[in-house]
Amino acid sequence: MGEPVYRRVVVKLSGEYFAAGNSFGIDQSTMDRVAGDLVAAQQLGVEIAVVVGGGNIFRGVEVSSRGVSRPTGDTMGMLATVMNCLALEAALERRGQPARTLSALVMPQVCELFTRGAAHRYLAEGKIVLLAGGTGNPFFTTDTTAVLRAGEIGAQAVLKATNVDGVYSADPKRDPTATRFDRLTHSQALEGGYKVMDATAFALARETSLPIIVFSIVEAGSIGAILSGTGYGTIVAG
Repeated sequence: MGEPVYRRVVVKLSGEYFAAGNSFGIDQSTMDRVAGDLVAAQQLGVEIAVVVGGGNIFRGVEVSSRGVSRPTGDTMGMLATVMNCLALEAALERRGQPARTLSALVMPQVCELFTRGAAHRYLAEGKIVLLAGGTGNPFFTTDTTAVLRAGEIGAQAVLKATNVDGVYSADPKRDPTATRFDRLTHSQALEGGYKVMDATAFALARETSLPIIVFSIVEAGSIGAILSGTGYGTIVAG
């Protein structure tokens, strides 16, 4: 692989992807494969922070529709992201890659609290930093968390890993005529209402001039390929 395009990035991973098609839980082989991809990408000389969703364990929006208040449901979802980050941290450590989980929620017996200083320090030490607990506030998704944290730690891009190889005009699994975009502006992504990332995340990325690269995580080595400029995805920037 060539020289990396970016030197510090936030990778956004879907919690649902870790379930590997199951309705709940963590598929260990999937977790290990993603950990291997992250290690290989980090070895390119890139400082990597990771935001993981919690949908494979708990989705606050879904439980709130069944009578639990939205703030409570979202807090439960944030706790699910902590569990995913701890599992990913263990998978990285098994591969000999130092990693550290930092949480937006205060839980000193479990992991360290996120601060910009701690994130900068661990990244400079060569650790992969796992950003858990969402923003620490209800009503915000982990997509927004990824963009927020990227701005806070001075990342040069957000790599949004999905099950499809970019942004499409419609769901390509349902609409075979859907058009794939190689590049979009933040405003076009917002105005088009594309569901690959929520509107708040796109709006914040526009405000902070932060590129978002949407790509498929399905193929092994895809993170490193995006970082090397050889990957296939949609760039949302400008």
